[in-house]
Amino acid sequence: MEQNNILAEETLYWLKVLTSTDAETKATENIQQLKAVLRFNEYRYYVLNNALISDNEYDALYKLLEKVEKNHPELITKDSPTQRVGSSLNEGFATVQHLVPMLSLDNSYNADDLKDFDRKAREASGLAIIEYCVEPKFDGASISLIYENDMLVRGTTRGDGVAGDDITTNTKQIRSIPLSAPFSKYGIEQIEIRGEVILTKQNFDKYNAWLEEQGLPTVANPRNTAAGSLRIKDPKEVARRNLDAFLYHISYIVNRESLKVNDTQQSLLTTHSNQLKLLWECGFRSPEKEKKVVKGIDAVIDYVLEFEQKRDNLPYEIDGMVVKVNSIELQDTLGMTSHHPRWAIAFKFKARQATTKLLHVEYQVGRTGAVTPVAKLQPVAIGGVTVSSISIHNEEYIKEKDLKIGDIVLIERAGDVIPQIVKSLAELRKGDEQEIIFPKECPVCKSELFKEEGEAVWRCINIECEAQVVEKIIHFVSKDAMDIKSFGEANVRKFYELKLLKDIPGIYQLNFDEFGKMEGFGKKSIDNLKAAIEASKQQPLNRLIYGLGIRFVGETTAKTLANSVEHLLDFKNKTEEELQQLEDIGVKVAKSIHHFFSNEQNIEMLKQLETLGLQLKNEKKATVVSGGLSGQTFLFTGTLNKLKRSDAEALAEQHGGIIVSGVSAKLNYLVVGEDAGSKLEKAKKINTIKIISEDEFLKLVE
Repeated sequence: MEQNNILAEETLYWLKVLTSTDAETKATENIQQLKAVLRFNEYRYYVLNNALISDNEYDALYKLLEKVEKNHPELITKDSPTQRVGSSLNEGFATVQHLVPMLSLDNSYNADDLKDFDRKAREASGLAIIEYCVEPKFDGASISLIYENDMLVRGTTRGDGVAGDDITTNTKQIRSIPLSAPFSKYGIEQIEIRGEVILTKQNFDKYNAWLEEQGLPTVANPRNTAAGSLRIKDPKEVARRNLDAFLYHISYIVNRESLKVNDTQQSLLTTHSNQLKLLWECGFRSPEKEKKVVKGIDAVIDYVLEFEQKRDNLPYEIDGMVVKVNSIELQDTLGMTSHHPRWAIAFKFKARQATTKLLHVEYQVGRTGAVTPVAKLQPVAIGGVTVSSISIHNEEYIKEKDLKIGDIVLIERAGDVIPQIVKSLAELRKGDEQEIIFPKECPVCKSELFKEEGEAVWRCINIECEAQVVEKIIHFVSKDAMDIKSFGEANVRKFYELKLLKDIPGIYQLNFDEFGKMEGFGKKSIDNLKAAIEASKQQPLNRLIYGLGIRFVGETTAKTLANSVEHLLDFKNKTEEELQQLEDIGVKVAKSIHHFFSNEQNIEMLKQLETLGLQLKNEKKATVVSGGLSGQTFLFTGTLNKLKRSDAEALAEQHGGIIVSGVSAKLNYLVVGEDAGSKLEKAKKINTIKIISEDEFLKLVE
């Protein structure tokens, strides 16, 4: 996971950009970097269950991207975070489709946000006042359950919102989830319900006590423990953790036509509050006792603020309240965006804070040489998590916060996620505090540090620095790069320390005879690693480019670069101006690419990799793709009904089509699905673009 150090660093950069007066300009110029940062943080939140930034910080970055794309629709790409619901899925469990997509919720942080939500709902509905149902926002892991003929048939994680991991066996270990429920009594044949798996504070403490008795490391907080438990392969271990679940939403119903139900039973499906009652009566732990139905947004505001005051007295963790339009009919009228329903909003509670002592500062070196200071703190518990380390970003941040070793500092978990220092409490200083002196030399290789003009980050520019070399190898073998299975971070560090591996080409020159002498490496492990390394030689050029770890070059930019050349070393002869002619490559990215290919050590490394059998040729470009759509450019927008977006794009490419990322005069076909937005409007203004439906596209392919 260390491969993402650069994105973590860039996340901090973009949080600073948010406070600048030219945030939109910077986002427009570096939109690919902003998208990469958002995707990275989605991955940290949805897959690793280890968020790096608070919800409100992510929302601010997301809204900045939305604003730029609204003003510059030509910059919208198919992989933009605004064009999808969630993130990627974990491996290890079968992936299954949800009956209805699991959308995110829009967030609010103050009364004004709630009033704005209410205003939009009233304007869209034509009502003067709306009835709402308000309930806790549980801090756990989302699940989806399907019951057929009263029996639990499937349990699924949220996944990317469209599909999730099949965790049915683990779901059955949660005693608050009934294995059967009397839905048929209400005329229901099939039902999909949504909820949150949690670990109560009491069971969290019991589990940690048990871990201590076993001499095992304790777990950090209830939320991550609950989320991680859902993907454990041993159901007995899942049962040991005593998980709980609140079910709070019915997303899909198939009524049993043969069974007539009375009006009272049928009415349980007409409002959200009644649906919670139905779930409660069917044996689920729904927030039936915690919910409140009120009329008007002022009553909503009163209740959420009241509930915030008693959050610490609850037996479980919550991080806010969810406000939902109570009428199901009105929910259907208001509808939803591709990201969230228009009839619900989450009100997030204020960040938790605590004071502690700043003991000392350590400095970490990332893959790009960035030196990041980390404040080591006297351990303190905030919101169920013990905090002992906090990134303090860079030298300017230290000066801005006026931090000194020995200071008492106020820290908070913004959005109940990432800890950060709010300020030092200068009035508590005793006079023995010490200035934090930022090093002039790399803490690993002792080379002189360098700071580029206009940047806040000091970097080690010695490409042979051990810290950078190790991080680069970790990135190269990672799943999204060369995907060398069995060659994770731990093995890279181990091989490097034992001097079995010194650089990227060394991956393909490993002496496997030495491995047999190492603990944990049997014949099968060695054979698997050999096979994975050999298979990686056939990875397409774009993966190799991404794996090289060129600064600012993410997966999408790597594809753009790969498709622009016949051979990777062609970039030796390209100028920065020529690179800027490629799609979505700006001044900063072009400069970084040019710098990489101007370095003779990098060129020698690439030549060595080619000698070792890696693909430096673009086989796709070398092979002329023919077909009925040859040379025609395509862009897809909106929600397709018959194909996934990725499958539709692949189908176009199979027949010679070219996928582009934005609307311009170069576009031949815009394929429009449901809820198409700004791309469609822009395309209508360009006469040469043919706007077609999904069915027309399929006929075109045929």
